Amino acid sequence: MANIYWLRCCQCRCPVKVHRRLRRWRHLLHRLRRWRHLLRRRVATDLVISDQPVSDPSFAELPTDVLGIIMSSLFLKDNIRASAVCKSWCGAAVSVRVVEKYPLLMYFPKHGNLFELRDPLQRTMYTLDLPELARSTVCYAKDGWLLMGKQGLKDMFFFNPFTRELVTLPQFRWPYDAVAFSCPPTSTNCVVLALSFSHEHVSVSTCHPGATEWTSESFPSFLRRFHNQSNLVYREDRFYTFNANGTLFSFHPSSRTWNHRCADTLVCPYIYDREKYGWNEKSVALIEKKGDLFVMFTSGSEKPLVYKLISKKWEEISRTRLDGMTIFVSYYNAELRTNLRHAWMRNNVYFSRYDYNHQRCVTYSYDESRYSSSNEWQRWRELCPRHTLWIDQPPEDV
Repeated sequence: MANIYWLRCCQCRCPVKVHRRLRRWRHLLHRLRRWRHLLRRRVATDLVISDQPVSDPSFAELPTDVLGIIMSSLFLKDNIRASAVCKSWCGAAVSVRVVEKYPLLMYFPKHGNLFELRDPLQRTMYTLDLPELARSTVCYAKDGWLLMGKQGLKDMFFFNPFTRELVTLPQFRWPYDAVAFSCPPTSTNCVVLALSFSHEHVSVSTCHPGATEWTSESFPSFLRRFHNQSNLVYREDRFYTFNANGTLFSFHPSSRTWNHRCADTLVCPYIYDREKYGWNEKSVALIEKKGDLFVMFTSGSEKPLVYKLISKKWEEISRTRLDGMTIFVSYYNAELRTNLRHAWMRNNVYFSRYDYNHQRCVTYSYDESRYSSSNEWQRWRELCPRHTLWIDQPPEDV
């Protein structure tokens, strides 16, 4: 059972249960105690000066900025609980409460210019006529932007399907196994990364919008040929990729350094326990959320296993510690949401395909410990086909 702190507002004496599932809570509680100590010293000083009886200070008297820092560190459900304590806590909780938007599922046709956008909540479909994407293949998606390729993926370009903006890149002359970008191409910090794995080396190529050519070099891979490589993600000035054998790799574009010792090796039973889990198709997805890294494994009809990187060690996230997380995973990318408005979408994994009736997304529910249908879950390429991916919803003003 998780350790529990009980905080009480001295005005209304309402308890608020705060689970110690985030290490930064220790720091926040330390700040609370320090503030209480300083407040008592100030009260004692005022008491000497005025000789007036003063009541014991309470957590309800914390400054607004301190309350805001505390509330912004809470998950949505804990934010709502804290808002019921007293008026000052309610104001701070509401001021920082952010309800995230879920992504849309985008379908890419084999031929033609009509592209489908499906809403996994409303179960509605929108059709976009995008002739700019004719005869092109999707490579990656992030922040509402697509990275596309033509002519055998050599001619890559950025495209925003909502604003119809297009940003070109120099031609890429070599084959690659994975590609990603750091941020929207409209940013001056945008970097595109392409990786190509061989038996003993990994070839790393980078460029940016406005460049005339790619910069490439080779590094030792430190492993035999990569098996079940994850997608690429960008976190704190580095690109990361994960190998299903349990190794996390990173590349720092500024210093052009390749690192294979980013974290301890993760030994997932789906990969290493062949006797128990057989030879079903395995898959791995890497996810970044607000600076945290997560890894998700799937194996046939088994439940997806999720791990979080904490101080260079991988810790499995059990069902009771999911805290309402929702994972959206495709062949090209993976997204994580923690504050979705609709409770029934939480503690679920959404795969980038619809069921045979085209009524709803294929999902796995951790609360019910089952997939939404039991007949389709043997192969990763069936769960995450290459002609679909998740894309962020456009801003309300677009």
